[in-house]
Amino acid sequence: MNILHLESSPGWGGQEMRILKESEGLRERGHKIIFGCPKDSGLAKFARDRGFSIYEIDYQKRKSLSILKNLFQILKGEKISIIHTHSSLDSWLGGIAARLKSIPVIRTRHLSTPVRGGLNSYLVYNLLTDFIITTCSSIIPDLSKKSGKSCLYFRSIPTGVNPEKLLFSEGKRADFRKELQVANTDILVGTVCFMRSWKGVDDFLQAACILRDESQIKWVIIGGGHQEIYKKKAKELNAPVYFAGHLQDPAFAIAALDIFALLSTAHEGVSQSALQAAYLQKPLITTPVGGLAEICLDNETGIIVPPFSPNEVAKAVVKLKKEPSFRDILGKNGAKWVQEKFTEKNMLDEIEEILSKISKPKNYSIN
Repeated sequence: MNILHLESSPGWGGQEMRILKESEGLRERGHKIIFGCPKDSGLAKFARDRGFSIYEIDYQKRKSLSILKNLFQILKGEKISIIHTHSSLDSWLGGIAARLKSIPVIRTRHLSTPVRGGLNSYLVYNLLTDFIITTCSSIIPDLSKKSGKSCLYFRSIPTGVNPEKLLFSEGKRADFRKELQVANTDILVGTVCFMRSWKGVDDFLQAACILRDESQIKWVIIGGGHQEIYKKKAKELNAPVYFAGHLQDPAFAIAALDIFALLSTAHEGVSQSALQAAYLQKPLITTPVGGLAEICLDNETGIIVPPFSPNEVAKAVVKLKKEPSFRDILGKNGAKWVQEKFTEKNMLDEIEEILSKISKPKNYSIN
């Protein structure tokens, strides 16, 4: 199939990484993937580097008619079979173009935050969309109700883990701990995220501050984003946290951790970094926000703490530090859980099933 991905977001984060990973997997399975995204966006850059065809679209509401004309040309020239949209403006324009040209539309809802009801939800998620993919299951009932679209046309498909891309050298893992001055007897607590206000970085810093007298507990944040803001906060709190910055392939750094924490307060789907950590047998500490509770099964693969609760985070860290056998059990359970439910192969199989069914006449149903 020839699939056109439309993404109006200019950034580079988990959403865009998911789009690219899915596209690479489908290309390997014989599909042709084309992108329509802003010229200088993160997705355009990385997709271009990986050899995908990119159409540069200046997503602005005042240019909607011009964008629609451009989309019609792309649909015809590339013989597009399916349009796949991801954000607000691209969903509106892509949905309108698709309806006028009788092309089916998939919309992926990457965030776990509720959408507003009313006409907007009905148009975007019902009239202009044939099927909705979410990255966590918890939002489907509410989104179905607000859009008026049957739950039969929704499916949660988290971003899958590819074990072949989580290989690392023991030397790099050991060097990372050495760089952080972490001894073999120390406990290294880390998070991997693009630092935003809702990623729970404040709670991570405060938990580190609470336990700063625990010399055998070390703390690290891996990722880009608003790093300077949080470095300043760490300094103000006197929180002993090391900022490792963005790592293109962080598997070795995740493997160097003893505990993985992701303390998101909103928006989170099924986190890719949490899945990777679980696959690498790291016990988890997460909030129940969005899809995190689908990975962090309380007292089975990790410990769930309430959002905005650094004291509870600190207690969970101390518990895991004192109980190495419990850490080991959680880690092994987590790896098994990911292998059963959250592999890249599972993700691509489910997406291909949806592609096949919505490309057929509209008497289909997907269970």
